[in-house]
Amino acid sequence: MKMEDIARLAGVSKSAVSLALSGKPGIGAETRERIIAIAKEHGYLPKNRNALRAQPSRTITFLAFANSGIVHEQYYQQPFFRELIHYIEERSRNKGYSLVFATVDIRSFEQDIRALAEEKRDDGIILLGTNLDKNQIGDIADLLSSPLVVLDTSFETLPVHFVQINNIMGAYQAGTHLVSLGHRHIGYIASNIRMRNFDDRRQGFHAALRDGGLEVDEGSIFQVAPTILSSQEALKSQLTAYLAAGRTLPTAFFCECDYIAISAIKTLGELGFRIPEDVSVVGFDNISESVIVSPELTTVHVDKERMAHMAVDLLIQSIESDPAVKMKIMVDTQLIERLSSSAPSRAKSTVS
Repeated sequence: MKMEDIARLAGVSKSAVSLALSGKPGIGAETRERIIAIAKEHGYLPKNRNALRAQPSRTITFLAFANSGIVHEQYYQQPFFRELIHYIEERSRNKGYSLVFATVDIRSFEQDIRALAEEKRDDGIILLGTNLDKNQIGDIADLLSSPLVVLDTSFETLPVHFVQINNIMGAYQAGTHLVSLGHRHIGYIASNIRMRNFDDRRQGFHAALRDGGLEVDEGSIFQVAPTILSSQEALKSQLTAYLAAGRTLPTAFFCECDYIAISAIKTLGELGFRIPEDVSVVGFDNISESVIVSPELTTVHVDKERMAHMAVDLLIQSIESDPAVKMKIMVDTQLIERLSSSAPSRAKSTVS
């Protein structure tokens, strides 16, 4: 029995067999288990006799609460969460843990959390906290019996482990970038669904403009759905009404997330505005689609890999040693300048 034979029986490539037998990341858990089962069944003995080691016996649950807002039932298909989950699964596997998923309807969260706690099917839980408030997270922590790390939000007064983005810093970087380019009339496109991350981003952006001697014009703040990548009629209507009132369009917009920024680029384009010649657009999150949209999106990079690794490592530490003192970890951001932002046209003509 050779690796080629195992690959043929499993219906995979030889490289997939190599990854499975060496315990390296790059393939799914089900595929790995199928390959190893076939290898054992046929008495395959690799050169490294430790390669056919047992699959992880310890389990981490990735728990999300779905609603109709930011985290909907297919949240794992959204670029930001998809990347985050990939890194969590990879890190868990490398640390000897398998990852399972649980999605709970936020309307029945107490009942479902009690059921999850009674099942005791995991060693620890990573909770996606993006759309949860302080009281909800506190209740979940009280109801669960497993070690817990909350990802993508933080509440300072809760005795719970948190790993979050430095949202204030990221939005400050975006605002500083636009001010440094020479923009003086800067608009803001917000999510019409509010959460802690977005509120922090607004705070950071306002701080950047104040430090640049500017203020956000309240009349230049627009609100749209935060999970739509196509143009939005709601934004188009708001902008049309704004222009019909005789107001001049801002020379730049900061958007609370990349979904909103990409949607804004498409909506502004349909209204006849060129990006960035007529108006610059800056997003937040640096999702994979930010380099597919035209022009490529200037955005705030969130180190999703580092967040995932810290969440997994912190949870495993809690599982193995159960520290009494909890930790709040904040991961800084980085501005990625691409083609959707430039100096305003007036500044350009002055420079030339």
